[in-house]
Amino acid sequence: MGASAINIVIGGEAGQGLVTVGEFLSRALVRAGYAIVVTQDYQSRIRGGHNTFAIRADSGPVTAPTEAIDLLVALSAETLDIHKASLTARGLAVADAAVGLGGLPGLAVPYKELSPRPLYENMAALGVLGALLCLDPAWITGLVREKFASKGEAVVAANTAVFQAALAWAAAQQASFACLPPPPRRGKRLMLHGNEAIALGGLAAGVDFCSFYPMTPGTSVIQACIDHADRLGTVCEQAEDEIAALIMALGASYAGARPLVSTSGGGFALMVEGVSLAGMLETPVTIVVAQRPGPATGLPTRTEQADLDLVLHAGHGEFPRAVFAPGTVEQCFHLAHKAVDTAERFQSPVFLLTDQFLADSYRDVAPFDLDALPPVPRPLTDVADPGGYERYAVTDSGVSPRLVPGLCPATVVCDSDEHTPDGHITEDLAVRRTMQDKRMRKAAGLAAAALPPDVHGDPDGATLLACWGSTLGAALEAAECLRQRGEKAAVLHFGQVWPLVPDAFLPVLARAARTVMVEGNGVGQLARLLRRETGAVFDGLVTRYDGLPFTAAYILERL
Repeated sequence: MGASAINIVIGGEAGQGLVTVGEFLSRALVRAGYAIVVTQDYQSRIRGGHNTFAIRADSGPVTAPTEAIDLLVALSAETLDIHKASLTARGLAVADAAVGLGGLPGLAVPYKELSPRPLYENMAALGVLGALLCLDPAWITGLVREKFASKGEAVVAANTAVFQAALAWAAAQQASFACLPPPPRRGKRLMLHGNEAIALGGLAAGVDFCSFYPMTPGTSVIQACIDHADRLGTVCEQAEDEIAALIMALGASYAGARPLVSTSGGGFALMVEGVSLAGMLETPVTIVVAQRPGPATGLPTRTEQADLDLVLHAGHGEFPRAVFAPGTVEQCFHLAHKAVDTAERFQSPVFLLTDQFLADSYRDVAPFDLDALPPVPRPLTDVADPGGYERYAVTDSGVSPRLVPGLCPATVVCDSDEHTPDGHITEDLAVRRTMQDKRMRKAAGLAAAALPPDVHGDPDGATLLACWGSTLGAALEAAECLRQRGEKAAVLHFGQVWPLVPDAFLPVLARAARTVMVEGNGVGQLARLLRRETGAVFDGLVTRYDGLPFTAAYILERL
């Protein structure tokens, strides 16, 4: 990234308002025309601990977080101690005058003088940051008005006054910090994190039933759905546990709804029998698994990519499935739509694997073109011959005509035991073979519809960084750094990790001089899957499983 980039880290204890400051500043930067990548690092507690909200902003494209800090906003003394070694040569610290700067260059802000009440100290911090970044104050004061308008003009005026006072105080300090260069004006941009984009993608695909049991970092998918539920007529249900959440979704799907379930690894482990039930019932359901480090509770608020094996093999018996893994917020939207479409089209459970980093990472994105989305098929509401209807009719594709019960005279019968084509329980072993063959024939259709991995750059004679999911941004930046050093480099990103389409990537791997898999787990789960399925063996493996997201520097140090 060029000198136009800046990395701002706001650190402090949970409950000190660092997220409020970070979200305000991020939104102001996006409205001003800058690109952002936000990384949120927080501990599993309501108050206390040390958390950070990091904003990497650039007047050009930015794809990943970075370790180096240009502006360190310390809401606690601990923040200075933890992060002072990461401050760049041009870096500044901004801290409460009562805390002090610990010998670092920067501004000791008299928050108590600038804010009549501690409640407004967030606005004082925004004023100081706005001055250092040379942001047009109107971007922030406009946001203040939007945020507090419902609380009355007095609240708006009080917050604006503190912001303006801090802005003037910071400008008077004449701190030597290079302002952000003006960004090239772009069209309207949205600010979304990954889970919001997943929710919007699902809703755009017609999701009208959401069920969940709260579990970080998957919960905010459904929270985003709830934000739009009244307007769209979407039913959102918090179940008594994860088992019930998935079974509710299957019941809703049977009745004609289009369900979305969101959870994380431990919650998904409880859902596994329901996944198998979806396979036997041939009931469409889309399940979002937001990964975090395990096993068990592990690091519940940190990131990892270690649930691929779990999702790939979840459920007893054999049945087809598809697994998507978005790498950007834009892909979160489009692959969520694709996942719902795939579940409906093939009447199978479909998974969307994201992780805490992407779930909590705000980005600036162009508005989505809803008119360009393909229509998602609906189940039948009537058939020509109700008396002859068979829910599990044997077809060449394995996909049977799916009828919503109760809307026509036909009887819709389903069973979790092996069943006949009309849905009745059977122990006829010949019928068992017929029905299992029918279900598994859907695998061919899923493979034909699978998305090939994206190739970024020319792989001929290059170092090829293969990755999946949220590792994309760091891999792209690492490849760009290699090219700037004069080395050939490319990236192969798997946005769908099952079914695999070997013809779409084996030739790419063969053209590379060196192949390195980069993934956020300890054993290289996708590398092992590719070797098992295709025989492809990577020359190197870069893994990360300390709970933090990949950065370009982390990858480059290990190549």
